[in-house]
Amino acid sequence: MIRLSVNGAEKTCPKDLNLIEALEFWQINPRLVAVEYNGEILHRQFWTTTKIQPQDRLEIVTIVGGG
Repeated sequence: MIRLSVNGAEKTCPKDLNLIEALEFWQINPRLVAVEYNGEILHRQFWTTTKIQPQDRLEIVTIVGGG
């Protein structure tokens, strides 16, 4: 397991996961969030190729609809 920061809190996940796999591991629906990865907004096209590393910093924001 590796340790990283998610929304300012320490979380763990198995090593060698990509971003989508990590979100699913934490039971977060990847279709409903935006992700900042180490200080930069990460476009969805890169989520499958971005491997989660120890000490990464993620900010995960839930997308909500409304009017």
